[in-house]
Amino acid sequence: MYDLHTHSCTSDGTQPVAELVAEVAALGLTGFALTDHDTTAGWSLAQAEADKWGLDFVPGMEISCSAQGVSVHLLCYLHDPHHEGLCAEMERSRGARRSRAQRMVERLSEDYPLTWDTVQEHVHQGATVGRPHIADALVAIGAVTTRTEAFQRVLTPSSPYYIPHYAVDPVEAVQLVRQAGGVPVMAHPRAPSRGRLASDETIYAMIDAGLAGVEVYHRDNPPEGRQWLLDLASRHDLLVTGSSDYHGAGKPNLLGENTTDPQTVAALRAQAGSHQKLGEQV
Repeated sequence: MYDLHTHSCTSDGTQPVAELVAEVAALGLTGFALTDHDTTAGWSLAQAEADKWGLDFVPGMEISCSAQGVSVHLLCYLHDPHHEGLCAEMERSRGARRSRAQRMVERLSEDYPLTWDTVQEHVHQGATVGRPHIADALVAIGAVTTRTEAFQRVLTPSSPYYIPHYAVDPVEAVQLVRQAGGVPVMAHPRAPSRGRLASDETIYAMIDAGLAGVEVYHRDNPPEGRQWLLDLASRHDLLVTGSSDYHGAGKPNLLGENTTDPQTVAALRAQAGSHQKLGEQV
């Protein structure tokens, strides 16, 4: 079985890639995807570590999108990390994340003993700073006890400290992933705990644009949401995946708590373009 949604400290996970891959091996999984946010910087090392442990590595990425003010996350697999259009979009997104994080820290510093330097201490070299790193800094100064508490109390969209940031439209993201030879799968599409849900109209538009699958088996999708997604997948011939959305100590999600079968992984690969290059940052 495969865990197709994991994060390292290359984005907002808490573990180096090598440590993450060792945990995958220890669990006895067949393989995994590394899906750091808006970057492929961890691919080369993940492939090398997977080879060392005899694991099947599925190169991936999670793209932050927005539709009518609603956050939408798109997992993409097996795309060309050098595709010009997708690279440009990810660079724009990372720049927006950094600028937004700096402005949020400025607001927070009015009420908390928080500085940009303190936040930077929790950002791995080469990673793009985001809310998870601000949350870790808030834990470090004793303002909250966990990253989860920081998101629920301080960094929520309803908070006065919150600032939105640019994110690509999900329909455009699906099109870009397809143009880059990748396979797009919508992440945790029915997760009310994460805020407002993407509209049916948005999801159908993503399907029309080339969406390949939906992440059904995810802890944030409640039973009724999973059934809705299974019905959707059946009607539109979409692949069904399951994943942990593992972030190390950053979230309670457990590596391998939801998985995807090898047949579905083979079906993902069958849809991918032939251009496969590892080791370069998008």
